[in-house]
Order: sequence, then structure tokens, then C-alpha cells
Amino acid sequence: MIGSLAFTTPLLLTALIALPVLWWLLRAVPPAPIRRRFPGVALLLGLKDDESQTDKTPWWLLLLRMLAVAAAIIGFAGPVLNPQQDRAGDGPLLLVMDSSWASARDWPARLDRARLALEEAGRAGRTVALVQLTDLPAGDLPLQSAASWTARMASLEPAPYVPDFQAAADWAANLDAGLEMLWFSDGLDHAGRDDLLDAFEDLGPVSVFQGARDVVALAPARFEDGTIRTPLMRQGGTGPRDVTVVAHGLDPAGIPRDLARETVTFEGGAMETDAVFDLPPELRNRITRFEVAGERSAGAVALADDGLQRREVALIAAGGEDEGQALLSPLHYLRQALAPTADLMEGTLSDMLLASPDVMILADVATISADVEEALIAWVENGGLLLRFAGPRIAASDLAREEVGPLMPVRLRAGGRTVGGAMSWGEPKALRPFDETSPFYGLTIPEDVRVSSQVMAQPDPTLSERTIASLSDGTPLVTRAALGQGSVVLFHVTANAEWSTLPLSGLFVQMLERLAVSTRPAVPDAADLEGTTWVPEEVLDGFGILRDAGTRPGVAGEDLADAPLTANLLPGLYSDGERRIARNVITDGMTLRAASWPARIPVEGMTMIAPTDLMAAFLTGALILLLIDAIAALWLAGRLSGLSRGAAIVAACLLLAPDAQAQDLSIEDELALLATSEVTLAYVLTGDAELDEVSRAGLTGLSNVLWQRTSVEPAAPMGVDLESDVLTFFPMLYWPVSVDQPLPSPEAYRRLNDYLRGGGMIVFDTRDAHIGGFGSGTPEGRHLRALAAPLDIPPLEPIPEDHVLTRTFYLLQHFPGRHTSPDVWVEAAPPDAEQIEGMPFRNLNDGVTPVLIGGNDWAAAWAVNDMGRPMFPVGRGMTGDRQREIAYRFGVNLVMHVLSGNYKSDQVHVPALLDRLGQ
Repeated sequence: MIGSLAFTTPLLLTALIALPVLWWLLRAVPPAPIRRRFPGVALLLGLKDDESQTDKTPWWLLLLRMLAVAAAIIGFAGPVLNPQQDRAGDGPLLLVMDSSWASARDWPARLDRARLALEEAGRAGRTVALVQLTDLPAGDLPLQSAASWTARMASLEPAPYVPDFQAAADWAANLDAGLEMLWFSDGLDHAGRDDLLDAFEDLGPVSVFQGARDVVALAPARFEDGTIRTPLMRQGGTGPRDVTVVAHGLDPAGIPRDLARETVTFEGGAMETDAVFDLPPELRNRITRFEVAGERSAGAVALADDGLQRREVALIAAGGEDEGQALLSPLHYLRQALAPTADLMEGTLSDMLLASPDVMILADVATISADVEEALIAWVENGGLLLRFAGPRIAASDLAREEVGPLMPVRLRAGGRTVGGAMSWGEPKALRPFDETSPFYGLTIPEDVRVSSQVMAQPDPTLSERTIASLSDGTPLVTRAALGQGSVVLFHVTANAEWSTLPLSGLFVQMLERLAVSTRPAVPDAADLEGTTWVPEEVLDGFGILRDAGTRPGVAGEDLADAPLTANLLPGLYSDGERRIARNVITDGMTLRAASWPARIPVEGMTMIAPTDLMAAFLTGALILLLIDAIAALWLAGRLSGLSRGAAIVAACLLLAPDAQAQDLSIEDELALLATSEVTLAYVLTGDAELDEVSRAGLTGLSNVLWQRTSVEPAAPMGVDLESDVLTFFPMLYWPVSVDQPLPSPEAYRRLNDYLRGGGMIVFDTRDAHIGGFGSGTPEGRHLRALAAPLDIPPLEPIPEDHVLTRTFYLLQHFPGRHTSPDVWVEAAPPDAEQIEGMPFRNLNDGVTPVLIGGNDWAAAWAVNDMGRPMFPVGRGMTGDRQREIAYRFGVNLVMHVLSGNYKSDQVHVPALLDRLGQ
């Protein structure tokens, strides 16, 4: 080894000793000529020889030949730049990856370092197991060859949460000793890490790898003193560092934009700082998330929910207010309850309608003019929330006596119910526990809340459905009714403490929050959310990308508040139908601490200069030098000019011939030549650029698998325009169904029917997992029926267990994509299809099924990016890897079925099929 250069066969370098001898041989001079006098030489005097030859080889040509020989010798010696010293050991190797959100910041470097470790293990012939602590394997340790794990590295992704280190320690305690561990740490200290390290050390030697890049995280934003403050924290470096925080949201057209940017500085030694945004309410309420620019991590993203989007609330009271009796004002307690969490405005009802707030609160307003009432009804129907409080004016009026009316949820009795009156209660009443159907369900009712007066609702069959809170004797306290897209809510008591002690309690604030009148200034705790269920709308992946939650199940409110994040509780946005809560990776009060390792544990960085094999470079250099030597020898002999002219003529012919041929081909001819020269998979262009890109990437991934596993070597997939492109060149069309895709023209349908009759196959993918049933239950399913109606499609049936598609290449019974719906439809079997004696399957179709319909989003499961890595997650952990593998196998079967038809139904395959099936 010479510095950073080493040789695989260093003994060959001894041949360099022969270079001086070679130099002497090439420089050898022929024997001196014998001198003889010859009179005829006089006749040659004065003549000039045009071609002369030196009696010695020029020094520069000798040097060129020496360099060529030396380069060849060094090349065959196997030079390697930056060689790595293999680790000692020949037993099983266990690669452990934290795979937490903090690992995402340098995830490609982690994968590259793990690949080097796998290559090293492969050279040593060691078995390897790779385990992500966020997805512990069940059963035995998955020891496999290093090559098999290398092939799966591209599918590994970090999780948006921290692994359960205590559970990992319990898992490691059950492993057999004799392992060597390489631990890829995220660099942060977590509870239970020391226990896991002790468990690993009981199994064998442990080496730790962790990156040197800072971990930067965002805590949830909070509204404070009229500004939005977003706490930042870091771990790693201690020097000054500038960080930019970006506020993302939707513009008025619904297009995602960067709404604001703030650059903050971590001073030297500072680990925490705040980004402060001073934005107007209109812009502030559009923010959906904050993120640190340049950081790809779920911890560098803080989602915004209703707690940040302060609602505009209009307060309207009947009559004037006495400044000397503020506590008796009907709006006093509403101001106190809503001011910290909402933007309040006050004025006349007509003025407030012009301002178009989110919520209007009418405190004991009994009379509304006809024109204002009409405008108010229109505002509610467009999604507004009208909250009304009772009082003496409503009790004394005829409001909602004969009929409910659009601006009241129930009919009211005359006079109300008052202690000491004709309908005396005897004692003030407490509140009954809230029903499960009430938005207040789960709230704790203070014992000191009492109601002494109220307006009474007229009994009717729908009263119980409209009651969302009631007193201990069953009389309604709060009622609600829908009106268009909005709703009308009535508190049957006053907004001040005149009729009840409710406005004096914290329950009053919580009830307003549950009605989405206000938003809460802080993250709710388990007690606030107890008894509620929250459905995920969008969830974060480990890289901080917000994705649709799909069909993930709901989460109990108390778990959403304080349960640790897991694969079943991902960070994201959760909704209960009226409110949204963001569960972020970083919570209030969380700090980042660097991992501390004992001195006995070797800790290495992620950055490593990969070894470079220089053999090809040296041998190529030697060949180039020898070519230069040959040209120089011809030049010295005076023979280069003629050859150069001939070579120029040949080169010109070769260069001009393709151009001449290309000029004769039109664009259509080039497309036809490209599509027919190789097997080409095609997809239908829907007009949705994002969907078309997924289709292209999906067929690219399937083409790669076909190259690797079969004799089919497809070209790059092509998108086809049904209105203009020729379809007969393609054996199969993948058609993702988009609701917005227009119906093809009659001419396009004519060519589609010709394509189907000519043996082509169309794969319709609704991408909806058939949630609502085949062809009708979802918008995509209904649009599929409209798209397929003009096509000449034979009768269809769910794919039978003995269909040839189940065995064209792989033996399959399930056909998952990104979804796992079992509903896949193909051409129905003929009525007389029977199983022949000795055949394990029926011969269902003489050729290829012309149509295959499913909703499992196969292209998304096949899709790969430019690096060959999966573009979309499928399932979870190793189960998801298996689902993606089966999706690829289905794609292979599909293409083989298109190309070979019912070939696998021939009798010649019966023995092999019976053997594979164990029959």
C-alpha cells in the first residue's frame, strides 16, 4: 500500500524492473557498416532522398512506449484508490438502524455506508441480518446473504417516530450470542438506549455509526402577543448557524404557496431559538405547516391546526351596555372566553354580515328585520355558524312559538322557566352527563355549575335528535340544527351569569371550543379529548412529506393527546368532523440531547470515501498510449497521409449514412419504429400530469423487474394519446381512471374497439381499492362505467382461482398493488368450460382476456424514481415489502399473459404445475 493507493496483486509490480532493459534494447544501434570504395558512387552525388529513416529510435517515442508498458503493468497489478480494510470476523453480522425521524437528515449517506458494510460481508462470505428498530422482525433473526439485503436497500425508509428502545432491548435479549453488531444511530439520546446497548454487548462486539450533521427540529407553533412563534432546537454543532423557517399554505385559488419566510440565527453555543411571524389574520389562517428549509425530516415540520387558525367571531347583543355594570353585560363573559383564541369584532348585525366572519353570536337578540334575516340565512347556508343565547327578550317574545323558523333549532314555549314563577323548579338544576352523540361528550362537568332559569323547548319527535346538552331532569340546555352547509345552535340560558353559573366555569370555554367557535391556545391534554375519536386525514412520513392517510383507522382522543408515536399513531392531521388537531413529532417541552457512548464502544462517522478500482483506467491509458505509438511510427515512416485520407472518407460515410436515413423518417415513423423494435408497455395519457407521471414510473419499475427476472426486455414505457396515436403497436395499455378525464371521441372509441378485437389488452385501474363495490360506489368507479360503455367488452367475472393469469410465470392467488382488494375482473369463462381429466385447470379462454379491471393502484406499487427507489410506501415494514413483491409478480404474470396467451394451460405444463402445487 502506497499512501491511499493499494494493489490487489502487488508482485506484478516487480515487472517494472525490466523497463531499463527494454529501454536499452530499443535504443540498440545496428553494427557499423564495412567501408568499401566503389567508383560508381560518384554518380549519386547531388541526389536527394525524399524518404529517410533514422538510425536510432527518437527518445520521445521510447518514452511513450515505456509509459504504455508501465501503465499496463500497473493496471494488471490491480490498483485500488482509498482501499478499505475489511473487518475481522467471520460470524453472522447484524446491521441495526434506528430509522427514526432524526435519521432522515442524512439517510442516503446511511444507506451508502450500510451498502459498504454489506459488500464487505459479501466478500467475507458472512450471513447478514438488517433490522430497523422501528419495525422489529417477528420470530427468528432474518439472516440472509449480503447480496439479498443489498437488493432491498432501496426500499428502506426512516419512520416519522422514535423506536421503542425498551421493546428493542427485550427483543435483543432473546437472540443467540455470537453476532457482530453495526449500529446506525440517529445521534440522539433516547430512553432505553442504554438497556439496548447492554443487550447487544451480551451478543457480541458493537460498533456505532452516526452522522455529524446537525439535527434541527421544529416545535408546534403558538399564537402569542399577536404573532406566531415557532420554537426551533438543534443538536450537534455549537457554532453560529442561520436557519430559514418557511410557512406554507394555500393562496385564495387553493394553490400551495410559500406564504412567509423568516431567517433566524442560532448564536454560538445556543441550542434553542424562536422564529417569529407577524402576519395579518387573513394570511395567518391560511398556514398549513411550517418547515425548516433544506431539512428533510419529519421533526423539521410543524403542522398547523385549528389552534393556530384563529376564527373571526362577531358579537352582537340586543340594546346598549352599561359601562358601570360590565359583569351584567351579555357579552362580557363571551369576550373573556374568546379573546385569547379568536379575533373578535362587534357592531350591528348588518355590518357584521358585510365582514363575513366565521361565527356570529347573538346574545338575547329576539327581533331581526326581514332583509337582514334573509342575508343571515344565506350566510349560514354557505357554511356559517350562528350561535344564539337566550335571555329575557327571547323569553318574552313570540320567537319560534308557532313554527321553528330557519334561524332557531327548536320551537320554544312562552314565558320560559324561572325559579319562583309558575313553573318553579324548587332547586337549581345541574347538567346531565353528555351523550356519546354530543360534541361535548367526554367533558367533565363541574359540580358548581347550576342553572336557575331557561327558555323551554316545545316537545316534538325530533327534539331528542337536536339536543346536544340537557339538564339533570332531561330538559334541553343546548340544541342544534343544520341549515345548508352551516348550523344554528341555541343555548337556552343567557350568555352572562344571570340565569346560570355556566359562564363562570371553564366548561363554558370548552363547550365553545367543541362547537368550533374558538380554537384552543395550547395542545389539548388527554382529559380534554377523553371520549372522542379522531380520524387521520393526512400523515407525515419520515422525510416530512405530508401524504393522504387513506383508510387508516381512527384514534382515541386520549391516545392522540399523549400516547407515543408508533406505526399505528403517525404524526399528521386528525379530525373529529368539526375540528382538526395536529400531532407533531416534536411536542412542547421536548428537548434534543446528544447520544453519549461509553469509551469502550467505537464510534465512526457516516462519511466514507468509497474504494475506486483503477485497473480499467490504467489499462485504458496503456491502450491509448499504444495507439499513439502506432500513429507516431506510421508518421515517422511517412505512411500516415494516405491512411488519414482513407480514414476520413470512411468516417464521413459512417457519419452521413444515419443522417440520410433519419431524414427519410417522419415523426410518426420514428414512433412506430421505436414501439415495434422492442416490447413496449404503454399507458393512457389522462391529462393529469401527476397521474401520468405515476403511470410512467410504474411501468418503468415493472419493465426493470421484467429485465431482471424474465427473457422479456422491454423498452422505456410510452404514453399514448387515444385521439391521435396508433394503438396496435402495444400489447397492453394501462389506463388509470381519473374522474376529471374527458370521454374519448367516437373515432378514438372505434380505434380502441379495433385494438381489443386485434388481441390487445386494456388494464383499467380505478385506484380506489373497490371501497364501494365494483363499478359504482366511488367517483372513479362511476366514471369507469361511463368510459367503458362504448367499448366492445365481453361479459366479466371475478378472476377464478384457476385462471391462466394465476400461473403464467408465478403461482399467485392475490393481486395486490398499493391496495389489497381481492376484486379483479377478467373476461368470464364460457358456459361449457370444463376441467379435462388430468388437467389441474380449466382452459378458460382461448386467448388473452381483452380487459382487466381492478382498483389496487398497481402503478403506484410498481413506481420507481430516477434512482430506482420506490416512489410510494406500500403497507408497513416487511409486510409492505412482501406486498410490493407480490404486486411486481402480478405485473410479470400480466405481461407474460399478454405475450403468451393461454400457453400455460397446455398439457405439457401439467407435471411441473402439479409438482409446484404439491399435488
